[in-house]
Amino acid sequence: MRLHYNLKVIGRVQGVFFRVSTQKEAIRLRLRGFVRNELDGSVYIEAEGDRFELEQLLDWIRAGGPPHGIVHDLQIEKGDLVGFKGFKIS
Repeated sequence: MRLHYNLKVIGRVQGVFFRVSTQKEAIRLRLRGFVRNELDGSVYIEAEGDRFELEQLLDWIRAGGPPHGIVHDLQIEKGDLVGFKGFKIS
């Protein structure tokens, strides 16, 4: 069953290659969607895929993401499937 998650990642997530690392992790997990920096210093992610792979992405984010990332909070909302092609950096 494919799911869609809207994620807001709060912490030291800009200037630490968080977007590029998220893209690589999402592609490795065969997820689709996008990642972008927000003006408030957070990172916003929309990801679609199977529950198991999405949970692996969430675990990776909770662990801090890339080596210099620090995640203080991860907000998760389920959304409607969009049908993304690939995983992009916005």
